[in-house]
Amino acid sequence: MTKLLFTAVFQLIFTVFALAQITPNPNSGLSTRVSSAPESVFKSFRDAGMNPTNHELTGEERLKVEKAFRLLPPLHKQVLDAWLHNISFMDNMPNTALTSRLEGGDSAKFNITFRAGMLNETISEWATKKENTIYYDSIDTGHQVSIDAGQMDAIVYVLLHEATHVVDAVLNITPHPDQRDALVSPTSYTKNIWFKMNVPDNRFIDSVLEKTLFRNGTKVSKALAPEIYQQLGETPFASLYSLASWFEDLAEMETIYHLTTKLNQPFRIVVKLNNKEIVSYEPMKNNLIRRRLTNLRRFYNV
Repeated sequence: MTKLLFTAVFQLIFTVFALAQITPNPNSGLSTRVSSAPESVFKSFRDAGMNPTNHELTGEERLKVEKAFRLLPPLHKQVLDAWLHNISFMDNMPNTALTSRLEGGDSAKFNITFRAGMLNETISEWATKKENTIYYDSIDTGHQVSIDAGQMDAIVYVLLHEATHVVDAVLNITPHPDQRDALVSPTSYTKNIWFKMNVPDNRFIDSVLEKTLFRNGTKVSKALAPEIYQQLGETPFASLYSLASWFEDLAEMETIYHLTTKLNQPFRIVVKLNNKEIVSYEPMKNNLIRRRLTNLRRFYNV
C-alpha cells in the first residue's frame, strides 16, 4: 500500500487539471488565495480510493498561512504572484501536500493542496513523523529517529517545499522530461548529480540507501538507521526524500537551506539507541552539499 500510494502521489505532481474557477487577482496578497481545490484534484483522490474533504481555515490557521507566505524567498513570492491560482486545505488527505498544474485561458497556473492536520504541527514534529514512515515498527530494535528542526509551524517548511516545485516548473531549474526514464541534457543543478530524473549519478548510488522507501517503495528496520544516515552523509543530498527525484532534491535542498541559513533554525537528523545518541546528520555541514549552494542564489537575487 505504501509503495502504491507513493507512486500515485509522485505521478500527480505537475499533473494538468482543468481550471474551473476564475483566476484570482495576482495583485492581491498570496495568502488570500485560499479556496477549495478544483474538482479534478478531489476526483484524483477519489479515483485512488480516498475521500478527502475541503477544510475551512480557522482564524489562527489563517495567521499561520500568512506568516508562511511572508517567510518565502523573494523569487518564490515573485513566481507565485504570477503563477499561483490558489492554495487549498483538505481533511482526510493521505499525503502532506500536492502541487498540481492547472490549464485554463491563455496560460497555465498552479494549485497547491495541503493536508490540514499539518497546520497543528511544528516542523520538528511533522518532519520526525515523516522520517519515521520509512521504517517499520514490527521489531523493537531500541533505535529512535528524530529531526530537530525548531519550533516554527510545519506549514513554513511544507509551503516552501511545494512553492519550490512551482518555481522549478516555471523556470526549469531541473529538466522536466515527458518520461521518467528519458535521458535528457542536465541543467546546472542536476549536472554530475543525477543520471535520470529518478536515478542519481552512479557515484552516489549506495546499496543501503537504495533499500529505503523513497528509492524502492519499501520500509526497512530502524536497526539500519545508523548506517543509512552515515551513507547519506557521503552523498550531495540533503535528506532521504531528496533521493526520490531531482525535483525533490531541489525542493528539499532549498527548503533546508532557507530554514537553516535565512530563518536561523536547526535541521539535524538524530539516531539514538536506547535513548543515547549514536549518529547525527546536519545537511548544511556536508561539504558535498555546500558545493551545490551556488545554485540557490537565484532564489534571492531578484
